[in-house]
Parts: sequence; C-alpha cells; structure tokens
Amino acid sequence: MTNICIIATIIIYLVAMLLVGFAYSKSNNDSTDFYLGGRKMGPLVTAMSAEASDMSSWLLMGLPGLAYLTGIASPGWTAIGLAVGTWLNWLIVARRLRRYSANLDAITVPQFLSLRFHDQRNLLNALGAVIIIVFFIPYTASGFAACGKLFHSLFGVDYMAAMVVSACVIVGYTITGGFRAVTTTDLIQSIVMSLALVAVLVYGIGAAGGWDAVVANAQSLPGYLTMMASHNAAEGTATSYSLLDIVSTMAWGLGYFGMPHILLRFMAIEDEKKLVLSRRIASVWVIIAMTASIIIGMVGLGMTKAGALEYLSGSSSETVIVRIANLIAQHGILAAVLAGLILAGILAATMSTADSQMLAAASSVSQNILQEFGHMKLTERQSLFAARLTIICVSVVGVVLARDPNSSVFGIVSFAWAGFGGSFGAVVLCSLFWKRCNWQGALAGMLCGGLMVFVWKYIVSPLGGVFGIYGKENQEVAATSYYGLFALQHRGQESCGIAVCNDGVIAAHKDLGLVEEVFTPEVLARLGQGNMAVGHVRYGTTGVTDRNNAQPIVVNHCKGSLALVHNGNLVNSYALREELELTGSIFHSTSDTEVISYVITKERLSASSIEEAVD
Repeated sequence: MTNICIIATIIIYLVAMLLVGFAYSKSNNDSTDFYLGGRKMGPLVTAMSAEASDMSSWLLMGLPGLAYLTGIASPGWTAIGLAVGTWLNWLIVARRLRRYSANLDAITVPQFLSLRFHDQRNLLNALGAVIIIVFFIPYTASGFAACGKLFHSLFGVDYMAAMVVSACVIVGYTITGGFRAVTTTDLIQSIVMSLALVAVLVYGIGAAGGWDAVVANAQSLPGYLTMMASHNAAEGTATSYSLLDIVSTMAWGLGYFGMPHILLRFMAIEDEKKLVLSRRIASVWVIIAMTASIIIGMVGLGMTKAGALEYLSGSSSETVIVRIANLIAQHGILAAVLAGLILAGILAATMSTADSQMLAAASSVSQNILQEFGHMKLTERQSLFAARLTIICVSVVGVVLARDPNSSVFGIVSFAWAGFGGSFGAVVLCSLFWKRCNWQGALAGMLCGGLMVFVWKYIVSPLGGVFGIYGKENQEVAATSYYGLFALQHRGQESCGIAVCNDGVIAAHKDLGLVEEVFTPEVLARLGQGNMAVGHVRYGTTGVTDRNNAQPIVVNHCKGSLALVHNGNLVNSYALREELELTGSIFHSTSDTEVISYVITKERLSASSIEEAVD
C-alpha cells in the first residue's frame, strides 16, 4: 500500500507537468515565444526558474551525499562560492544582458555574442552552439542518472527503464510548451523542492534523536564539523582543507557567468527594473536551500549513528534523501503521500534543469547552426520542428551516457559546469563591460576555454606524478622521494604516498591531502632508510576520492612484496577485474593500479623473477 501511494503521487506530479506543457502548446507563435517566452516573464517566475534550473539533482542528491561522507567543509565552501556567484551574476550581468539582448533582438546566448561583436561570418554562433550541445549532453545525463537512481533504489525498478520514462516526460512537456512551460514547471518544481527539504529535515532530526544528538555525532568525527578539514570515513581521520582546496572549491561560483540556461532567464524577464526583486528572491532561496541540503547530509549520518539508517558508502550516499523518504512512508498513507512529494522533489530538481538544458540545445541547433551559420531559410514551423527534434536527440544521447548506475552526479555536473564557465564566462563579461573586445578575442576565449576543460580532464589529470629512486646502499630515500613529490605536486592534489624498500621489506604510507600535509617528519622517520623507493601524487581519473585509491598499491605474497605506482587508465580494466575476482582476488580500491598489481602478482607466482612476471 505504501509503494502504491508513493507511485500514485509521483505519477500525478508527472502528469501535472505534462498538462502544463500542453496548456502552453498553443501559445508558441514564433521562435521568440518558444525560446524566451516572448520576453514576458515576471520577477518571481524568472528568479525561481533560474535557480531551480541551476540547482538540478545536485541539490537533493550530490550535495547532501558529499556532506554525509566528508563533513561540511567541501560542500560548505562549494555552497558559499555558489551563493556569491549567484548574487554577483544577478547584480552585474542580468540587467545589462537583458537590455543589450533586447536591443539586438537576440534570443540565444550565441546569437547575442555574434551580434554584439559584429561577427559577419557567424563563427561565434556556430562555436557557441557546439559548446552548448557538447556540455549540455553530459549535464542532461546527470539528471537522467539521478532519476534512475531514485526509482532503482526505492522500488527496485530497472535503472535504464526509469531513466527512459523520466526522459520521455521531460521531453514531452518541453517540446510542446517551450519556454513558458519550462519556466512555469520550474516555479512549481522549486516549491516542491523546498517542501521536500523541509520535510526530510524535520523527520530526520527526530529520527536521529534530536538536534543535539546530530551535532554530538558530527563533533565526534575528526574533521567533520569544521570548515578547515575534511572527514575520511574509511580511516576515521581528518584531512586538512588547504587554501588551494578552498579557493578551487569556491571557484564553482565563477561558472555562473557562463551558464546559458540561466542567462536566458535574464534575457526573458518583462522589465529589467524587476531584476532587483528577482535577485533578492533568488539569492535568499539559494542560500536557504543549500544550507538545508548540507544539514540533511549531516542529519543522515546522525540517523546512521542512531541505527535508523544503514551506512551509505560511495555514490550510494547520494540517495540519502531517498532513504529518508522511504522511512517516512512507513508511517501511514498520509506519510506515504508526503514521501511521494519528497521523491517528486528530486524529480523536480532533475527535470527543472534538464528541460532548460534541452531547450537551450534546441535553440543552438535550430537558430544558431542551421539558420544563422548554415544560412538555411526555415519557416517558423520548420524551425520549431528542428528544435523539437534536437531535444529528442539530446535526451537519447544523455540516456546512453548515463547508462552506468555507478556514475556520480557530482562528478558529471562538475565537468559540464567547468565547460560552460570556461567557454562563456569571461566572454560574456567582456561583451558587457569591455568595449574594445572584438570577435576574434571572443572566439579565441571560447575555443581555448572549452578545449582546456578537455585537456585538463583527459590529458593533464591522468598524468598524476610518479617518482622513483634507486641506490646501491641504504640511504634517506624517503626524504628524497618527499622532495620529488613536492616538486610534482602540481600534477595531483588529491592524495599522495611513498613506499620504501629495505632489503626486500616494504614500508609504505599514503593518505588524502598534499605532500607537506601527509608526510610529516615523524612519518618520514617511520619509513626509515632503504635502497629504493617509489612515490605518487594522484589526481583521480577513475574511482572515488578515497584513501584506498591512493598509491602506491602494496601487495604481499608468498614470493615477496610489490609496491606499484602507475598513471593512466586501462581500457580493459573491468574485464581484468572480473576475471581476477573469479579466481579469488579481493579488491580494496577502484583503482586500475590495483588491477595491474594483481596481474603482476599472479604472473610472479609462476615466474622465476619479477622481471619475467612483468614481461
């Protein structure tokens, strides 16, 4: 009966969203109506639509999950950066963008940039559209992943099936109602999200034994309730949060200046003078919502301590609100309906972002690429058909990308966020405040900013930092390795480790954090002398941020010991891992390095030397 009430509530909510789309389906007379709602949006709708589309599933899944695992530092500094970025975006960008875009009659961000810089060849139009499509697809995929996790964890529904159904609903009201439907549903969804946060918070505090019990539990965990350290759940220790960590985390707020789906809200308001009210509404809501979300993560861990909730590790921590809603549903029909609304809130967070992203991608293809860059003469009917077809294609690709149920919402969003911030952020600011900026500079900025995100993620990040030293006699190889890793710190700041070999006996130490934080004089002294050592600084490319994923990986077997450091990814890692597990290997990390070490160890058991085993 409980599941029936929850499912019924969610179905009613989804049907209501579709009805909103159908209600606005006949109000789209031209592309301006479909993409910007005819520039007739009120201040409340503009504010709440912008923030609801901004927060996405990250607010109700990624943020509380991060707080649950690591404490308040990482999500706290992120929230501060986002709150400041939100306020600054409304303060310095919104009014000028609304005024300039209306004067130029621009209905998309790439079109505004192209007209602003007098780009006769429409190169900014084309490049901007490609960037929007490339980065919005993984962003949309993160939303679909959130939907799949929701239904799979709660009802045991197939992950892929849940994603497909959710995508169909979002696509349905977006292609029918356009911008007016999207902004109206965003307003409704922001209200549902707010109710979900309040309900979960109130119930969770009671189930954890009260607010004092929640705080006491948080205070008992090293590094959990401080803004200057991060809690390591696996080791029960604290990892200091450096100035570099704080600055890089707060830098999330800089991405706002380049978010196309948020900038479109500024362009759509009916009167630029009403942006002051919109700014106040948006800033207050964002601060309250993110604070509540972080507290929910802390409350969820308190519930685990009280025995009301099982421990959630890894990406499963992102389902903490789902698990709490499931507990609420056990208290009767009305409670089950409330739980359904909470789960609808997670859907709302996902849908409010995905619909805006797909609409922005649609305008990029139809308006910027086909008509302006490709010089295709399309009627309004043909233009809207191309936009709607783009929405369907983006959703299909998004579902394919999110097919892995272990994908992290936080990780996917961070990549797309960096892409938009790097590509559009500086260019948008220059277009509004620097008269001497030209189209060549804007083109170079967009191209370099977008490419650098890929270069960093797929070329620089996998490099990490590896150091090795060998000598004929025992010496202070640990100290030498320390200085070597310190010089390589720019190659990775997530974790570091050193292994020292002394006459075949390996002593090793590794942890999350920077080299100077992890390797104190006492730690180096414990490692002792040796004739060889290996060290590593990691910038994670696969696996979660966990001490077990730090290197070196040390393996002890009947023929000796092995300490291994490695950079890069194995293309057949999953196949090798499965094969080794079937033969009895037990893995303690998600790192490819551990897979390599087990393969070498397996060969060493039948080889005459380590050199032969490696060959």
